[in-house]
Amino acid sequence: MGDLCLCLTKLNFMTMQKKLIKRTYVCKDVQNYEIDAQLAYDYVPNAGDVAILEVMEPGKITRILDEREVRVNIFEGDLIMAAFGDRYATSQVEAYVPDFSTTEMHLAGAGGIIGVVHSQNAKLGDVEPTRLRLVGYASLAGQVINTNFMSLPRHGFTGNFVTQKPTTILSLGSSMDSGKTTIAGGLSRGLMLAGNRVAYMKLTGTAFTKDRNFVKDCGAEIAVDFSDAGYTSTYMCDLSEILDIYETLMQEIILRDHYDYLVIEIADGLFQRENKFLLPDEGFKSTVDHVIFSGGDSLSALYGMKLLKKIGLNPFALSGKFTMSPLLVNEVKELTSIPVLTLGELMSPEVERLLQQPAQHISSPAQLRENVAARDSAA
Repeated sequence: MGDLCLCLTKLNFMTMQKKLIKRTYVCKDVQNYEIDAQLAYDYVPNAGDVAILEVMEPGKITRILDEREVRVNIFEGDLIMAAFGDRYATSQVEAYVPDFSTTEMHLAGAGGIIGVVHSQNAKLGDVEPTRLRLVGYASLAGQVINTNFMSLPRHGFTGNFVTQKPTTILSLGSSMDSGKTTIAGGLSRGLMLAGNRVAYMKLTGTAFTKDRNFVKDCGAEIAVDFSDAGYTSTYMCDLSEILDIYETLMQEIILRDHYDYLVIEIADGLFQRENKFLLPDEGFKSTVDHVIFSGGDSLSALYGMKLLKKIGLNPFALSGKFTMSPLLVNEVKELTSIPVLTLGELMSPEVERLLQQPAQHISSPAQLRENVAARDSAA
């Protein structure tokens, strides 16, 4: 009788705990689970593994995005459900899934990504990452629950959707915060105002809904991202994983409805690990119809354009943060014939005409030097 009472007491305690757990966005599809506390001491996690953690000391992140896409405050002693992942964010933090068993870690992203923070941008000051203590893993039938391809069936990349897909426009940039999402939103709005049905996909990045919601507000009818495939982050994924995510999300869009255009955003800059092997991939490039490149300043816009030319992804236009400055816009226009578009111009229905014109010639280094010389003589 005593053992039975002890078991019932433990069951009631665990049930009460589960009611108090604040579930982060990346764990929105985790419904049935048990808390395996024993694994906290000897299990080495993988990206996507779901865990229950206690907030030890709130730091940089004091609010999480929950499964309803609502920002929720977290306090010391709170229990949260989150998933392991690596994070690459040059203006935020660098974090990794620990390759050893540990009960202490950090909240690396408000969408619910957990790991060990290795570095952070100096602009964050002395504020430490939010510290967490691992309580246990969410398990089912004795197996740790993993979010990767949990809600959508995995489709291996074939690229066979080329004949069914909408016209694709790739939004690339020189770095994080160069304007890729703003440009994707502006372009979606312009194409929508021109009478088109527009879809949006964020293929890579760290799970958070701000970007996709912004582009949808701008005019995209559907917005999907890698987190729909269960990924907390695409950092440290290999090429086959990213291509499978791409195919899976593309199949989801194609099955939903017919769209005229699909704007695809790739997170971070051209030198980021995954971008260095994804963008030159012939299979991936064969599915891309147009490219728009965002630069933080005139130099990054022009050099990024040159790098893209080398791998056969010639932008139909340049845009981004640098277009906020008329001086920077003039610098770029003097050195290339490729259109430079401000956000206002992207949001105009006239933007579709640029997509229907032959690709503009990208100036060679010699031509760039001649342009500079001509400008200087005119001055």
